[in-house]
Amino acid sequence: MEISFNWLKKYVDTKLSAQEVATILTDIGLEVEDFQKIETVKGGLKGVVVGYVATCEDHPDSDHLHITTVDVGAEEKLQIVCGAPNVAAGQKVIVATVGTVLYDGDEKFTIKKGKIRGEESLGMICAEDEIGVGTSHDGIMVLPADTPVGMPAKEYFGVEDDTLIEVDITPNRADGASHYGVARDLYAYYEAKGI
Repeated sequence: MEISFNWLKKYVDTKLSAQEVATILTDIGLEVEDFQKIETVKGGLKGVVVGYVATCEDHPDSDHLHITTVDVGAEEKLQIVCGAPNVAAGQKVIVATVGTVLYDGDEKFTIKKGKIRGEESLGMICAEDEIGVGTSHDGIMVLPADTPVGMPAKEYFGVEDDTLIEVDITPNRADGASHYGVARDLYAYYEAKGI
């Protein structure tokens, strides 16, 4: 039986980690075979934030690239070279900062400081398919004007990771065959131990 740690926390208020809860479950007779972290968006959108395109100019050495200056809530604005046809000054956008790891299926790539046709680029303004929140690649994502600059994309999209706890159910422990049953046993343990 796979138990969602997030669902379990809806029934039992716990400050313990998934690993600590797995140990307790094994101690009370619900043997945990395995637990694994599940990311709803691969990479968890670490390093991806909301930015504000302060300026947008045509690249001098390209007919389709733009040089933008983007405020991501840091001390200095970032210069980012962008090839999206819909990028414009005044937009709130999703930005993958330098060091961010993005995924395309099982392939991953890291956003690096680089030069594109001689112009420095310190990040990437993203389309929804590039960060794994959709399939569109028509252009970059343009967010509502009231979206706070610097807000983590994980928070903006409501991305919540989970841990699946795999409980080996024996015939005498049918109470462990549901989230509610496991939560009830965990709560009883907490009450007995005064946690």
